[in-house]
Amino acid sequence: MRKVILNVAVTLDGYIEGPNGEYDWCYTDQDYGMAAFFADIDTIFMGRKSYELIISTGDINAFPQPKYVFSDTLVPAEHPHVNIIRKDGFKDAVDKIKDEYGANIWLFGGAELLTAFMQENMVDEFLLSIHPILLGSGKLLFSELKDRVGLVHTGTETYSSGLVQVRYTLAGTN
Repeated sequence: MRKVILNVAVTLDGYIEGPNGEYDWCYTDQDYGMAAFFADIDTIFMGRKSYELIISTGDINAFPQPKYVFSDTLVPAEHPHVNIIRKDGFKDAVDKIKDEYGANIWLFGGAELLTAFMQENMVDEFLLSIHPILLGSGKLLFSELKDRVGLVHTGTETYSSGLVQVRYTLAGTN
């Protein structure tokens, strides 16, 4: 079965974007393991806001195929280059995709989509790129988490820039 892997940049104080939605604090001076990560995935899951951000930058083709956008507002005919998954039945849709043949799946964003996946216990692995910066405000990665979630550390990579990449799985699933 394929794994859903959350791979996200986060500040040391837990933010995934600044107070105005900015992500200019993300380091781009080296690869930070992304080439190896992309070699291990062939599908991407993203929320509507993340999708619209990518569309606005023109980078949609830089992401793997197929692309799944979780939205109750997007009209499929207006977005033929993505597969749209609605809230009702989203767990069944994800389970079906995970059972298909293929490489792993990147859970790209955002925080609301992550919350929905966490509520259904559908994140198999966490790959957090912790940037050495404190924003003090913005959007927290785990702002809507209601219950304690045990994790098992499976790896750490440190970089000369001070960025630390940590990998976890859910406790009891590795």
